Amino acid sequence: MAQVDYFQRRLDDKRRLTIPTELRAEFASGVVVTRGFQKYLHVYPKHVWDDEVEQRLKGDILDERIADLNVQFRMGKIESDMDTKQGRVTLEQHLLDYAGIDKAVSCVRVGKYWRLMADN
Repeated sequence: MAQVDYFQRRLDDKRRLTIPTELRAEFASGVVVTRGFQKYLHVYPKHVWDDEVEQRLKGDILDERIADLNVQFRMGKIESDMDTKQGRVTLEQHLLDYAGIDKAVSCVRVGKYWRLMADN
């Protein structure tokens, strides 16, 4: 089976994003959603967040760059389990507002995480 690197969805009325069936095993450990570097969101499998991102955020306590990254990624961060029956994850309204997302979204793989953005 080919690797899925891109998908489009419409959020439902409860702000839930449905993860494609082919990707659900990738998010079995849970989902972490943070603000991105620009007006989009980052969506991480929980194990990627724990094993890689957290480690990078633990840099030198006096390093301003590391401090800025901590603020960027921790402000508004949510962690949740995926609804295993239908593969959905609920997105918080403040994150959707940050990224300018209403209903239609595009999600693109960026290495080990995903970039979620408004599909205008």
